[in-house]
Amino acid sequence: MPFLSDRIAVEEIDDIRWRLLEPVSYEGKEQVFTVPTGFTTDFASVPRFLTWLVPTYGRYTKAAILHDWLWKLTDAGDFDHADADGIFRWAMRELDVAFLRRWLMWAAVRLAGVRKSGLSTLWRPGFGQLAALVAVTLPGFLFVLVPGCVVLAALFVFYLAESTAFLILKIGSRRAPTGKPVKKVNPPSFRWTPS
Repeated sequence: MPFLSDRIAVEEIDDIRWRLLEPVSYEGKEQVFTVPTGFTTDFASVPRFLTWLVPTYGRYTKAAILHDWLWKLTDAGDFDHADADGIFRWAMRELDVAFLRRWLMWAAVRLAGVRKSGLSTLWRPGFGQLAALVAVTLPGFLFVLVPGCVVLAALFVFYLAESTAFLILKIGSRRAPTGKPVKKVNPPSFRWTPS
């Protein structure tokens, strides 16, 4: 097993972020990568409307934590996005993530890396990587387009229903003699992305 431990110890920071309580180490072909204790992650950074296909947590969680850390290194100029994305895909393979799911996840992070670091990074790893990205992205996009739009619309309708209930409860809530509401009414939020 390329990950040197089966265990992941984390503590919740907020709705989407977690802090590592123990390091996570991955043995690559030529070096060992260690994600340090205290590192924060959101596990797999999946837009909310696509979690029906790829939940934020699963068999690939250790690979997602490693990828988040490698991307932090790319932000500091110490690592390359394409290499980080390739290690992510390889680590998912070693974690027995199904072929199509890992390639779709790789394509998503590859496109995000290109958006972050520029178009020139598309062909830097070589034409084969670009061809693979196109071959996975086009059918993947078509596959998730209709269900993703349906889920996004349903999330928005639910947000509208929550907002309506919030307004009704807020307007109609009883007040204590101090003028504060007797019951706290939490406002809804509409986030279509994990962060």
